[in-house]
Amino acid sequence: MKRIILFLVVSFLVVAGACSAAAPLKSTIDDQEQIYITIYNNNLGLVKDIREIYLPRGISELQFMDVAQKINPTTVHIKSLIEPDSLSVLEQNYEYDLLNPAKLLDKYVGQKVKLVGYSGEEGYDAILLSTNQGYIYKINDEIHINPGGRVILPKIPENLIAKPTLVWMLNNTLRSKQKVEASYLTDGINWKADYVAILNKDDTKADLTGWVTIDNKSGAGYKDATIQLIAGDVNRVTDEGKYDRSRIMMEKASVGMDSLGFAEKAFFEYHIYTLGRKSTIKENQTKQISLLEASDIPIKKNLIFYGAEYYYRNRYGEPISNQKVGVYIDIENKKENNLGMPFPKGIVRVYKEDHEGRLQFVGEDRIDHTPKDETIEIKMGEAFDVVGERTQMDWKKIASNVYEAEWEISIRNHKEEDAEVQIIEPIPGDWTILKSSHKYEKIEAHTLKYTVKVPKDGEVKITYRVRMTW
Repeated sequence: MKRIILFLVVSFLVVAGACSAAAPLKSTIDDQEQIYITIYNNNLGLVKDIREIYLPRGISELQFMDVAQKINPTTVHIKSLIEPDSLSVLEQNYEYDLLNPAKLLDKYVGQKVKLVGYSGEEGYDAILLSTNQGYIYKINDEIHINPGGRVILPKIPENLIAKPTLVWMLNNTLRSKQKVEASYLTDGINWKADYVAILNKDDTKADLTGWVTIDNKSGAGYKDATIQLIAGDVNRVTDEGKYDRSRIMMEKASVGMDSLGFAEKAFFEYHIYTLGRKSTIKENQTKQISLLEASDIPIKKNLIFYGAEYYYRNRYGEPISNQKVGVYIDIENKKENNLGMPFPKGIVRVYKEDHEGRLQFVGEDRIDHTPKDETIEIKMGEAFDVVGERTQMDWKKIASNVYEAEWEISIRNHKEEDAEVQIIEPIPGDWTILKSSHKYEKIEAHTLKYTVKVPKDGEVKITYRVRMTW
């Protein structure tokens, strides 16, 4: 038994030694048959790289090149797509000591190199002594600091590589070529949604287009890739060592909602959007792809005058005048409104034609992930011709925790048409309206709402008295 064990150990060491001595196999992007990338909207991508590779039977080392520079090495997985049990991983490494002039010279400290003048005359041998804050050479028993000319090196050191590379020690039992899938997560690739809405003349309908913007700074390109997008708030553990790139290119592809556009499906507790065609995402590129197009969407424009909870806790001696009235647009994300698909979070920019037919920008807002049959609310800005004013008519402390306040709210409309304004009053504590000049709604436990019609060039005054206990 001892002899058998000794024979197996020796055999393994011989094979491993032969494997380490042999030149490693290399796989580049030329071996790639398919590439899949799933992009999340929190700066994360899942890459699935399928390649056909010749692997000898037994143990060998494979250098898997052309991977993303911002790969997370702890997420790497490789498997055989022909026979899953035919390939096993003995060791896995990520080599990122990339080739550059400084690192090349560092590797040659203490070794002989050749120095050549800029004019191309015959070079001479020198020993590189140091690269610390300058270059020190020994030439003919003399020390030279930062001599001019070019440095010629005999070869590239084995432990420096030109690009990030995954290195596996694999045990292969398949006699034919292997088709493998390498998958990994990478930072540096992100996507977002942007929307453009164009209002009609009377602000009752809108045309809406949506764009997906993919920003790739992962340190790799993805040629003819199958692209999927995940919309949702995926939890991640925060990693250190983020990178930043500034060079961005732009590519636009206008695609409608057909078989070549994005198809949406529910996935886990998120939504997944699959592009119906292959597309190339270049390194350091921003790409825009059409997400949706919809016309004649019914909308509702709301003018809202908001109060504040702290108004009720103190006495005010002067009116709070010329308060802004907010302008909002509501879109019901329903099928009968030519919509009804989940909206990924993003920015909605709204435009409208002026009296001469020129398109003008009228506001933008950021929306969150919005399921179908929910309402999208877009804040456009503040009204110019509709203003509000509030005056505290009375404020009393009835008991240690009981107070009464009386308010007069004035809404003035300087427009050439009537305006409907919603007045939202957040009232603290347990409250009861003692008197009111207009009909009101209790829309939430601590919220009072009035809806009033204000005639053109007119004014409406609302007064109410409220008792609060807290």
